[in-house]
Amino acid sequence: MKTTLALALAATTALSSAAFAEISEFRIGILGGENAQDRLNSYSCLQNYASEELGVDVKLFAPADYNGVIQGLLGGTIDMAWLGASSYAATYLQDPEAVEPVLIKVNVDGSIGYHSIGFARRDADVTSLEDMKGKVFGFGDPNSTSGYLIPSIEIPEETGATMDSGDYFGEVKFTGGHEQTIVAVYNGDIDAGVTWADAQGNWEDGYNSGALRKAVDAGLVDMNEMVQIWKSKVIPEGPIVLRKALPEDVRAKMTDLVDGLHEKDEDCAYGVAAGETLGFQPVTHDTYTSVIEARKAKIGG
Repeated sequence: MKTTLALALAATTALSSAAFAEISEFRIGILGGENAQDRLNSYSCLQNYASEELGVDVKLFAPADYNGVIQGLLGGTIDMAWLGASSYAATYLQDPEAVEPVLIKVNVDGSIGYHSIGFARRDADVTSLEDMKGKVFGFGDPNSTSGYLIPSIEIPEETGATMDSGDYFGEVKFTGGHEQTIVAVYNGDIDAGVTWADAQGNWEDGYNSGALRKAVDAGLVDMNEMVQIWKSKVIPEGPIVLRKALPEDVRAKMTDLVDGLHEKDEDCAYGVAAGETLGFQPVTHDTYTSVIEARKAKIGG
């Protein structure tokens, strides 16, 4: 009896110690979507706030592609990231115990979804998917929800053809990320592509939030020179995730920090959330079950 009680007490003490174990640094990963320096600049304020809150050095990582962040979370070299729904699905399918979704971005109207937006140059004589037959179409990253997964499912449903080069589109190519797709379309290197946006607000502003808004803010494009040619069904915003192996108090502090970021520093929240929002709110794994199943069926992992 005493042995059993002693073991139970020891286990409780160990769990308590683990929950409040010290960390020497905290590492935030940033998905692709714009050039690395702009991503780092957008998150620098969060980096400073997190360092103050945790009392340790906070480092930012902006890998060249989405998989760099996914593998960092899986391997324990990245502690926190704002993932897209498909990137979260990829992480979960490889290791269900790696990360926990804690927060989701809230749009200006209170909704928590966004869209994959198809777009082309205004002078390209392309106003719909029908006009894209035989032309060059661009995806962003294979781990992007709006830049690959959802359009690769929904567009074939509308065209009745596959996304393989030469089937409906003349050529389908990966550009490497959202910003690369936007710039490639704007420069005329490809005829059309897809990216993400909340689809709220004004087109000429790049909508309220998303990759188009970030491109406008950076002075990369004039939205009056482009037109929307397609819009997906609503997609659940991706989650802010934290590694489950982190101490409990660290996860709690970072969740509270990001949850209150909009009230604390609206400009900082604007940069982190890629545009105008109401901030973040709690979210759970259940929000992403349909995306996980879609990814499993389309990609397998």
